[in-house]
Amino acid sequence: MYYPVNITPMEERTLILFKPDCVQRNLSGTILQRLLAEGFTLHGIKMMQLNDEVLREHYAHILDLVIDGEPLFPKLSTFMQSSPVVALILGGPSVVARVRSILGSTNSQKADKGTIRGDFGTDSMLNVCHASDSPENARIEIDRFFRKDEQF
Repeated sequence: MYYPVNITPMEERTLILFKPDCVQRNLSGTILQRLLAEGFTLHGIKMMQLNDEVLREHYAHILDLVIDGEPLFPKLSTFMQSSPVVALILGGPSVVARVRSILGSTNSQKADKGTIRGDFGTDSMLNVCHASDSPENARIEIDRFFRKDEQF
């Protein structure tokens, strides 16, 4: 059965991925609890194994990025496929900006204590979660990881 996705004018939605380091360290419940305690609404959640196809699409903006003489994508792809991830859709007023603030800096070593990445991350890649960076990208990313009948 298909449930229509109703978003109020004040609500936006965002995609969160609990990355392999989060799943492997059994932090998914802890982090989900912290996010829901902020008053966000859960509109979809699932565990999934990522593949090269979806990762190439998701990270298309950095496919050619080289860091310290090495292409980033192969290492990132290997990491993101090292275990399943947990994908979720959260909704609420200004949810994209609010979630990014709660997560903290992408580089966990620079993230403030009290943020999720500051408390649980270890570096730029092992930073526990991915979060959409804009409402426009959130819509694209949600549709990349969730079929319409998985969005509530």
